[in-house]
Amino acid sequence: MQTELHTGIDLALDLIRQPDRRALLDCAHRQLCEAFGVSRSWLFELDASGRDLVCPALTGETTLACDDFRHPMAHVIRSDAARVVRTADRVRYEHPVLDTMLDALAPGESLWLSPVRAEQGAVLGVLALAGDPGSWEGLTGQPLFQGFLRLLAGHWRQHLDRHDRLWQQRLLHRSLAHLKDSELDRRKNEQLAATLIGHSRAMADLRSQIVRAAGTQLSVLIQGETGCGKDLVARGLHDFSQRADGPYVVVNCAAIPDSLLESELFGHTKGAFSGADRAREGLLAQADGGTLFLDEIGDMPMALQSKLLRVLETQRFRPLGGQTEQRSDFRIVAATHQPLQSLIRENRFRRDLYYRLSQFPVKVTPLRERGEDLEALSRAFITAYREREGSGPLGISSQALRFLSGYRFPGNVRELRNVIEFACIQAADGADVQAEDLRLDMMAPVPGEDDDETGEGDADLLCPGLPPLHEIDDLREAARAFEAAIISARLRQYQGNRAQAAESLGLPKRTLAHKCQKFNVTLEAD
Repeated sequence: MQTELHTGIDLALDLIRQPDRRALLDCAHRQLCEAFGVSRSWLFELDASGRDLVCPALTGETTLACDDFRHPMAHVIRSDAARVVRTADRVRYEHPVLDTMLDALAPGESLWLSPVRAEQGAVLGVLALAGDPGSWEGLTGQPLFQGFLRLLAGHWRQHLDRHDRLWQQRLLHRSLAHLKDSELDRRKNEQLAATLIGHSRAMADLRSQIVRAAGTQLSVLIQGETGCGKDLVARGLHDFSQRADGPYVVVNCAAIPDSLLESELFGHTKGAFSGADRAREGLLAQADGGTLFLDEIGDMPMALQSKLLRVLETQRFRPLGGQTEQRSDFRIVAATHQPLQSLIRENRFRRDLYYRLSQFPVKVTPLRERGEDLEALSRAFITAYREREGSGPLGISSQALRFLSGYRFPGNVRELRNVIEFACIQAADGADVQAEDLRLDMMAPVPGEDDDETGEGDADLLCPGLPPLHEIDDLREAARAFEAAIISARLRQYQGNRAQAAESLGLPKRTLAHKCQKFNVTLEAD
C-alpha cells in the first residue's frame, strides 16, 4: 500500500511538472508503459470543433471523424463507454488506422479503448492501450489507474484552457493591432485628401495605395499624364513614410541639361571638369536618410540610366573626379508621363531599370476619367484663391460645373486650377463662378490633338450655359439657355447697364428687359 502511494505521488508529480499539453501527453504515454505494464498506448485528442479526433503519435497526425463508425473510436465517443477490440475485429471495422494499431500488437494482445473525460464532463479524447486481454479488468479497476486517468484529464483540461486563453489573447491583440492600423490608415487617408482632392473611387484607391507604399521601402514608380499631381503623390509617399523626418530631394530630369544631370546627381570634386572650382555635394548624398524623387525619369539619358541602376542596387556612388565611393541610404520614388514600355521597345529606356523602379507601381487616373471630382477640386481652388488674394467668389454654380463636365482637360488638374483661377478674376466678389466666367475656349487643345474615341473634339462643347452637345435633347430649351447666358455675360461686361448691353447686342432696351424677365437674368448695376 505504501509502495502504491509513493508510486502515485511520483506519477502525479511527473505529470504536474509538464509545461504544455504535448509534453503532458508524452509523459502519460511513458507512465502507462512503465508503471502500468501496457505495451503500447495512443491518445486521440478531440479537436476544437468537436467533430474530429487527432492522434499525433500516428504518421502525419492522423485525423478521424467522430461520425465515421468504421473505426471503434467513434463508437467509444458515441457510447461514452470503454470497449475491447481484438485482432478478429479487424474485418468488422475495416479502417486503415485501426489496421495500423492492430498490426503493432504482439501475438495475443488486444486494444482497450476508453473515453477521457474531464471533471466538468467534457470529453477530451480517447485513450487506446495495447496489452494482454486478461489484464484489462484488473488494470482498469485499480484505484491508482483511475486516479492517474483523473489527474491526466484534469491537467489536460488545464493546458487546453491555458492554450485557449493564450489564443484568445493573441487574437485580441491582433484584432486591436488591426483596428489601430486601420484607424491610423484612415487618418492618413484623411490627411492625404487635403492635397489629393477627390471623392471618386480612383482617388480613394490612390490614397490607399500611397499609405500602403509609404509603409515599405520599395521603389515606387508613379505614372500618369502631365498635370495630374504626380508630385503630390511623391510628397505623400515621403511624408507618411518612416523617412518623413529625413530630407526630401526632388530632381526634374527633364529640366536639367544632360551634360549637367550626372554632376547634379553624383556631385563632383574640385577640378573634376572645367569650371569646377570647388567640390559640390550631389543630390544622391543630400538624400541620405530620406527620399529621392526623380521626376520625369523617362527623360534621363541612357548612359546615366545604367549608373543610376548600379546606385539603386548598391546604395553606393562615386562623385565625378572622386577616387572613393560614398554611401547614401535613400528611398527612390520616380515619376513619368511617358509610356516607359514604349521607350523600352525603342531602346530609349533600360528594361532592368524599369523593373527596379517599379517595385510598387502607382497609376494616377486622368481628370477626364473621374468627372465626379470636378466640384471638389473647383471649390478647393476657389477657396485657395480667396485665402491668397483676400477676396473672390464664394463658390461655383451648377451650370458652370455642368459646363466643366463637357471638357476633357488634357492638362488635367493643373489646367483645371488655371481655368478656375482665371474665372475667379472674372467673377464678382462674393458671388459664384458662372459658366461665362470659364474661358475654356482659350484653353482648348489644337484641333486634331486629344480627340476622343468617338471623333468628337472639345470645340463643339465650349458653349457657356449649355450641356455637352451630345446630351441636348430639347433644342428650344437649349436655345433659351444659350441666349440667357449671352445676355448675362454682356450685362456683366457692362456692370449691369442694360442700355449698353442692349446696344452691344443690337436690341432695344425694352426687348432686353423683357428677355431678362423671361430668362430670369437678374444681374443689375451696383
